Amino acid sequence: MLQLNVKNETSRLRAVVLGTAENNGPTPKLEEAYDPKSLEHIKAGTYPLEEDMVREMEAFNAVFQKYDVQVYRPKLIENYNQIFARDIAFVIDDIFIKANILPDREKELDAIDHVIGQIDSSKVIRPPEEVHIEGGDVMLWNDHIFIGTYKGSDYKDFITARTNMHGVNFIKELFPNKIVKEFDLVKSKIEPRDNALHLDCCFQPVGTNKGIIYKSGFREEADYTYLVRLFGKENLFHIEREEMYHMFSNVFSITPDVVVSERNFTRLNNWLRSNGFTVEEIPYAEIAKQEGLLRCSTLPLIRD
Repeated sequence: MLQLNVKNETSRLRAVVLGTAENNGPTPKLEEAYDPKSLEHIKAGTYPLEEDMVREMEAFNAVFQKYDVQVYRPKLIENYNQIFARDIAFVIDDIFIKANILPDREKELDAIDHVIGQIDSSKVIRPPEEVHIEGGDVMLWNDHIFIGTYKGSDYKDFITARTNMHGVNFIKELFPNKIVKEFDLVKSKIEPRDNALHLDCCFQPVGTNKGIIYKSGFREEADYTYLVRLFGKENLFHIEREEMYHMFSNVFSITPDVVVSERNFTRLNNWLRSNGFTVEEIPYAEIAKQEGLLRCSTLPLIRD
């Protein structure tokens, strides 16, 4: 049996589901795009090729092997995008929560049933139908749970709005002893530079007391200020609009002092190193074209 344990984003990782780019299928049609960044690259003819994405994911896998992390991969679905394991489920403490994702992505959950089958079934939860919540919006920080949402009255018009207030309240009820704080995120269907698809597109903790943040990703300045007060301004690396677009905040921590990052994130990687982190740089720029990066590709199961 898998003894799940995830309480934050940075403790020593022991087991993880890593998505796969194999058998990814053809470039989607314009009307099939789930997010404005994919749309941009489909239009421009620069949508990533399967072989390049497979190579990037194997570079990520190699880092996990280097640090003795147990890696699970989804079963392959023919002609299907299975890169973003973070969307389909997430773990809080020892509870495995299946996301109510876009309906045509249900198959992705079936593709990891060989993993779910190793978990005590009383610890596997499927929220009720009205609850929308995806793992990219759920950020654990010990006794805090940060959740990205969208409070606009036009929520249902945004395919980029992935977590609703029902989702926030569901987590509050499930974890009454945690401080659950929601953040209202900026959404756009057409401009990827103004679309925080998930909370991890504009904020992520690193180490024990630091974080990466994009101020303009929050609809309310008070939400941004909340994090500045909690972490301390001097502990936050502020990214700019173009850096948010390239997903600088979507790195992934293997331990409190080891961060996997994209090799082109020079300004961030230098800051991390100057703060004592080991930075494992890998190529991930092709996968980034689908508005997802390193954190999005992982579903952590066990951290120390």
